[in-house]
Amino acid sequence: MPAATHHILRLRHVTVRYGQTAALDDVTCDIPCGSSTAILGPNGAGKSTLLRAILGWHPLAAGDVRLGDDHPQHALPRLAYLPQRQTIDWDFPVTVRKVVEQGRYPSLKLFQRLGPADLQRVDRALEELGLTALADRQIRMLSGGQQQRVFLARALAQGADVFLLDEPFAGLDLFGAEELTHILRTWEAQGRTVLAAVHDLELARRTFTHAVLLDTTLIAAGPVRDVLSPAHIDRAFRQGRCVHDNPLHSVRSADFPR
Repeated sequence: MPAATHHILRLRHVTVRYGQTAALDDVTCDIPCGSSTAILGPNGAGKSTLLRAILGWHPLAAGDVRLGDDHPQHALPRLAYLPQRQTIDWDFPVTVRKVVEQGRYPSLKLFQRLGPADLQRVDRALEELGLTALADRQIRMLSGGQQQRVFLARALAQGADVFLLDEPFAGLDLFGAEELTHILRTWEAQGRTVLAAVHDLELARRTFTHAVLLDTTLIAAGPVRDVLSPAHIDRAFRQGRCVHDNPLHSVRSADFPR
């Protein structure tokens, strides 16, 4: 049986509320093991909320989230989270290596130092992401794509195999976006699982094999070609709402072949 037929994440009737307002409403879907999944929808659709609910950072008003057969809070070393780039203080004086070493901190006991095995994990993560030569450089001196690779390396050093990425392509130039696309495709081929909140439908088509389309409720989930059908896009982005924050790069369902 192909690995992709096994589901690493199972969401059942997931509901998250902010006061009386539902940020997610009765979302049920499965995420295949070893897949790359784009989480899509208009602004306010619940994309980031879904990632945080999986991490256990938002209490559920209803429903259940399971990682394999375990609740995510019991398997956090397998989950790694990459926040939106604009939430990170890139001027903080810290080197690339020190950031990647942070991935090992959750595994340490109080006052415990990094051991040889931890340092080996850090070295392997730096090497895999092509950062060894930049290990002693301050992160503020890096390009946007390089900065993104640093935090992906931190997630690798953690020992995760499920990666939750919040708008990982935001703010990247064309080279950085292509570089990240290559990394995500490689990870999928290696059997790692990636969920990424993204805005760009065409990027999702090019980069990801699966998709979850939200508008607070679930519109569709499954292979990206099936999810991003004209009917589903019209439903999610009804009333003329655009896919992108930038009106110069707006994409409507009419732009996609039927």
